[in-house]
Amino acid sequence: MSGVHPLAGWLRLTLTPGLGPASQRQLLAAFGLPERIYAAPPAALAAVVGEPAVRQLLEHDASAAVSTALEWLTESGNALLTLGDESYPAALLEIPDPPVLLYVKGDASLLSRPSMAVVGARNATPQGEANAEAFSTALSSAGLTIVSGLALGIDAAAHRGGLAGAGRTVAVIGTGADRIYPARNAALARRIAEAGAIVSEFPLGSGPLAHHFPRRNRLIAGLSCGVLVVEAAVKSGSLITARLAGDCGREVFAIPGSIHSPLSRGCHRLIRDGAKLVESANDILEELRLPEPEVAPQQASGPAEGGGDEGGVLAALGHDPVDMDTLVHRTSLTPEALYAILLTLELDGRVSRLPGGRLQRL
Repeated sequence: MSGVHPLAGWLRLTLTPGLGPASQRQLLAAFGLPERIYAAPPAALAAVVGEPAVRQLLEHDASAAVSTALEWLTESGNALLTLGDESYPAALLEIPDPPVLLYVKGDASLLSRPSMAVVGARNATPQGEANAEAFSTALSSAGLTIVSGLALGIDAAAHRGGLAGAGRTVAVIGTGADRIYPARNAALARRIAEAGAIVSEFPLGSGPLAHHFPRRNRLIAGLSCGVLVVEAAVKSGSLITARLAGDCGREVFAIPGSIHSPLSRGCHRLIRDGAKLVESANDILEELRLPEPEVAPQQASGPAEGGGDEGGVLAALGHDPVDMDTLVHRTSLTPEALYAILLTLELDGRVSRLPGGRLQRL
């Protein structure tokens, strides 16, 4: 029928319960486009995926879910990418189980740009979040898109840093693209949809089921040329992401921390297992043979907490060595906010740390 939407067959295929992604890919490999699958004799289909799957495929009525998805597609900024699209991210074709269909809110072209995954603990320390944001800002300023999972803690900080640079950010989520989890990141998700991209392989309306998140992690690893783990406990989903990245031939980086912190142990294990220890964003850029970011003033990100910004902190530093307590007094910033700004300035090569914990403007 000429009035059938070209994506209707793809949606029907992926919205059939009991027909997993592996079976979907087997049918596509055997018959080609979805319309050819539905036109094939049932016996031929059964020879590929078995009779129970064929019964589900031919008898399940997915029309309501298909209509919902096509209606969602009409909203500004929404897109569907299929395995048959030229714009499907090539990096995902390198993983063992690429999703047949991706739901995208925002700039879908970001999925095909050079990117770096930045992941870590949900219950991150303030220093860990500051590290994640500063590293992500520097990497984004160098042109890398920052990919993370929209969780609390390190993920959220990574997305904020990605939005601050030219590379922007992609959030890979474990729910349907029409749902935000956790709700505390709703405002951040709106910013990402406007200036980056949110992507999901799960049907609209899907909730945050436990088995969704390991699948989400493989996409975070697959989209990226490397994974940076900022803080992680020994039993952490971030370590799963790092392992998946290594399995796909991606680079794995980790930031070391205190031997007394449980959130450093996952990173230390990765380093013992061969991950590259990094102390600055330039360590990553050098490993990937990418140019260092140009030093430029922050644009449109607003003042840091407490009303300070990088220029204000540089002015407060002056040109003589200064200790942290003096700088807190001069800027009226909280130590946490000041630390985040100083780390960005240090990564940009504008501030140096001296013996005794003092800082000096370069």
